[in-house]
Amino acid sequence: MSSNQEDRPLELQGGEQSYEELLEEYSNPLPEAEAGEVLQGHVLQITDTGVIVDVGLKQEGFVPLEQVMEADGNIGARVGEAIEVMLDRRRHYEGYISLSHERASKVRAWETLEKAYREGLLISGRVTEKVKGGLNVDVGVMAFMPSSQSDLRAGHHVDSLIGQDIAVKVIKVNRRRNNVVVSRKSAIEEDLTARKSQVLDHIEEGTLVTGVVKTLAEYGAFVDLGGIDGLLHVSDMSHGRVNHPSDMVQIGQQLTLKVLKLDKAKERISLGLKQIAPDPWETVQQRYLGGMRVLGRVVSVTDYGAFIELEPGVEGLIHISEMTWSRRMKHPSKVVKAGDPVECVVLEVKPGDRRVSLGIKQLEADPWTTVDQRYAIGSVVEGRVRKLTDFGAFIEIEEGIDGLVHVSDMSWTKRIQHPSEMLKKGQIVQAVILNIDAQNRRLSLGIKQLQPDAWETFFRGHVVGDIVRGTPSRTVNFGIFVELLPGVEGLCHNSEIPAEMKGLNPPLPIGEEMSFKILKMNEAEKRIGLAVAPQSVSVEKQRVEDYQKQAEQARMSFEEALGAGLKGATGPEAQAEPELKSETGSEQE
Repeated sequence: MSSNQEDRPLELQGGEQSYEELLEEYSNPLPEAEAGEVLQGHVLQITDTGVIVDVGLKQEGFVPLEQVMEADGNIGARVGEAIEVMLDRRRHYEGYISLSHERASKVRAWETLEKAYREGLLISGRVTEKVKGGLNVDVGVMAFMPSSQSDLRAGHHVDSLIGQDIAVKVIKVNRRRNNVVVSRKSAIEEDLTARKSQVLDHIEEGTLVTGVVKTLAEYGAFVDLGGIDGLLHVSDMSHGRVNHPSDMVQIGQQLTLKVLKLDKAKERISLGLKQIAPDPWETVQQRYLGGMRVLGRVVSVTDYGAFIELEPGVEGLIHISEMTWSRRMKHPSKVVKAGDPVECVVLEVKPGDRRVSLGIKQLEADPWTTVDQRYAIGSVVEGRVRKLTDFGAFIEIEEGIDGLVHVSDMSWTKRIQHPSEMLKKGQIVQAVILNIDAQNRRLSLGIKQLQPDAWETFFRGHVVGDIVRGTPSRTVNFGIFVELLPGVEGLCHNSEIPAEMKGLNPPLPIGEEMSFKILKMNEAEKRIGLAVAPQSVSVEKQRVEDYQKQAEQARMSFEEALGAGLKGATGPEAQAEPELKSETGSEQE
């Protein structure tokens, strides 16, 4: 009996139990609990060395303090709270029954582990340390968790789990061998499956959902919807241009999105961010009218133009042809750069195609509208050769005004096959305006018109019957062309060449000046007919005679030299002389 019972007055005890009953109860031996039985007790008192526990026996029990100490150093028991214990016959504390909370906890832990293993339940454990091949996890008893079972991701750093309380599944248990294996990966998979099913049961296409950006890719962002990931494609992030998903969202950012497409069988969800806000293109035609001046920002520059952001979600294109009235610009980057503010004019709006055509050159007057007021036919202008083609050269005489010099208008005297024979790209030249067609934006120029026409000069200074000096330049089947002036030729037909000259090759001396008589003149067709003049005939006749004399002298000199050689020969050479003479004689005959 406790000291409290001994101090109570006897008359007060009579109302509960008689003195004899108490004496009989005290004298009986203590009942014993079954071996290995876990007892349910209540904490009566906590001392410096242990915990006093009432387990319903005749004596109070004692649990050593170290068995109820927690990892953080706090006592894991409170006065009045329940506590599980077992009889510990290995120890003895005077006046108390020896109890073990540690053994009771292990028995309960094994029971819990076996039940969790059988029923596939999740349990909680604390990761204590890293060991070879994995981690030790305290689940009431020490369990082993392989590194491959620590996370869904391969190569996960297991060190980050040390000291954490985690949920695990028991994948192997053997009480006899004191062997327990647990898996955090299985617990995560089960949790994800449960949450995934819950999400899929509560969403439909068109509904709004909230999620957290999990990862970013070049083509979009994956958003965790609470157990299942959805894809927010880059094209569904904004009505405007998005170069990279990171321009719009960041990892860890919470977003409200619209479910665009849902495939529950394949567990695929397509999400949209821009679909939550109104589409600015639906009303773009009301805000941007043709001819309106607008201010925008250059977002990108390409070979064919520049894209201008007029407002979030609305971009327009300034084509390279709409940047300047001049045609010499090679690349849009010569005019604008990304990030520059730019003023432009709205040319055309097509909401259905989501296009706005813009222009910069329209901010200034079209120089072709006043070209006929600033230039006159016949006036001389100066410009730079901008481009060479097979049929001519384009000359820029001012910003935005090009004129064409056709190959036929480059020279009076030369036959120009390609403009590169006379001009080079970038060369500064003068030309005469031949025609102005402002409506079709055409300007005809001529270079040869800067010089007088040699044909015109010749026709004005000569008539049929005149004797002129000329130089035979080239022969053809039907006669010989004679250059009368640089670029001016006449034809001396075979019928007009004297008979005594026709035996020569060529009949007329090429490159030697001589006299000719004009027989025909056709200014429209630029044709001149010639005949060898009489004085030239006598000269040519004398030239033919001199040629024949020289040839005869050369032949005779050859024969004389041959005869002298035969007379001076002896031996076999002399004997051959009659034969040589006979051969010479036959040739002469």
